[in-house]
Amino acid sequence: MSSSARYDFDTVVDRRGTWCVQWDGVADRFGVDGLLPFTISDMDFETAPQVLSALRARLDHGVFGYTDWQQDDFRSAIAHWYATRHGTRIDTRQLVYGPSVLNQLSQLLQMWTAEGDGVVVHTPTYDGFRKAITGLGRDPRGVPVGDTAALEGELARPDSKVLLMCSPHNPTGRVWTEAELGEMASLAARYGVPVISDEIHADFVHEGQVHVPWTRVGGEGRWALITSASKAFNFPALTGSYGLIRDPADRTEFLRRMGTAQGLASPAVLSLTAHIAAYREAASWLDEARAYIAGNLALVAERLNGAFPELGWEPPQAGYLAWIGLRPAGVDDDEALQRVLIEREKVAVMPGTVYGAEGFVRLNVGCPRSKAEAGVEALIRGVRAVTGRVL
Repeated sequence: MSSSARYDFDTVVDRRGTWCVQWDGVADRFGVDGLLPFTISDMDFETAPQVLSALRARLDHGVFGYTDWQQDDFRSAIAHWYATRHGTRIDTRQLVYGPSVLNQLSQLLQMWTAEGDGVVVHTPTYDGFRKAITGLGRDPRGVPVGDTAALEGELARPDSKVLLMCSPHNPTGRVWTEAELGEMASLAARYGVPVISDEIHADFVHEGQVHVPWTRVGGEGRWALITSASKAFNFPALTGSYGLIRDPADRTEFLRRMGTAQGLASPAVLSLTAHIAAYREAASWLDEARAYIAGNLALVAERLNGAFPELGWEPPQAGYLAWIGLRPAGVDDDEALQRVLIEREKVAVMPGTVYGAEGFVRLNVGCPRSKAEAGVEALIRGVRAVTGRVL
């Protein structure tokens, strides 16, 4: 930890035995226990001390009765965050609440689509999107990131009923420009397609990049922005998310579904507490976390490009997920690479096939630098093994 840092991201926190998906659940996905994981997108850091302090105070109160999210402490904290973090004034009357971003997505898809309808997504595609779409019997329709002509072609189809996007994009970490978002909004409006913008990675944009919330480009179209503080401040286990839905009738229907069919009469009080503390008090922690992650990503770039100059790999514009294309280094067998990583290197790294992209891996470096270094070195050795390279 540098002398100027207020927060410690170097200390390794043992997460084993805490019912943790990334560490304790690694065998569920990779078939082998005890691997060093670089997988699901949570971080190995303790959440901000400001959040922990607020949670302890709430626990000390000792009463955990039914709770209401529709109160000014929660609403005003969100408005404060958007104003100070994103330079955006939001209409707090548009706010809704859900147990998770994917739960909100499910409700919106059920509101705005029917079985067999098309849902347009960018490729590569976050696997949670694909599961939600196909699980509801809808048809995912992929368009490559940045391909405007392909996007328009899919939106123009009469049975394409929703444009679902990540902003910033997962898994590539791309930050959409305001011009790009405006063009998407214009196309969606032209073809009468509602937009759902998942912005859970928005608070992790890196230096030189600017996140533009969909509220600034969506205009009078039919849209919803869904997000949570849990990604940036690392408390997904507390559950809880919120959204902004422009149309009052859609908003009323969403809240009706949550309060009746979903039975969400009372949100998790610790989630509300954590959100308020994060947005009101913990911006300094997030700034240091972002800078620390940027250092991890710079390390990955230095080591990867030093070993394989042909990759020319550049860190993502947002987030802590290193999306790495390995075809230029000669990797033409994804399964062989995974076998080496698992069996020889004892690490778990998400293969690009999870997101519909062969020849890629997604390496989570939301962790102490020592772990990030171990991960990239294991990946380098794995690529050398499957391509027959020697030092």
